[in-house]
Amino acid sequence: MSIPFNADEIFEMAGQIERNGARFYRRAAEGAVDPRNLRLFLDLAAKEEEHQKIFASMRADLAAEKSETATLDPDGQAALYLRAMADGHVFEVKADPTQLFTGKEAVEDILQVAMDMEKDSIVFYLGMKEMVPERLGKDRIDGIIKEEMGHLALLGKELAALHQEPC
Repeated sequence: MSIPFNADEIFEMAGQIERNGARFYRRAAEGAVDPRNLRLFLDLAAKEEEHQKIFASMRADLAAEKSETATLDPDGQAALYLRAMADGHVFEVKADPTQLFTGKEAVEDILQVAMDMEKDSIVFYLGMKEMVPERLGKDRIDGIIKEEMGHLALLGKELAALHQEPC
């Protein structure tokens, strides 16, 4: 059984993930006391905004090609995953991540939430990549995945540094 797949919706979800990430990092920056953390969160927000632009461009390219669905997923696993994502069963794409803040979070808590969000986005983009043909920018999704992995590594490094700082 095949689940109807709408590539335009998938690109919109990817854009929403990036908008959410940018909002999350900008909100984290608002509460940052340490200038290093402020810079980290603002840099990450800017990178998420750049990713959103890439997905918007890919979505426009897809629309220009009349929204062709190209799948190399004979068992439909990528489509099933992306449909679960769209239905909010994996993580809620449309949820506002700034609602996670009370204003009393420790930097460590913010970094951990950010790492979880980055992991979720990587998994989503891996599924998405299977649904995007080469000519529509599959390599750009690979680039975004690598950047998100870099964000995850950077956040992990910052979290480890916090554990090493004297109290």
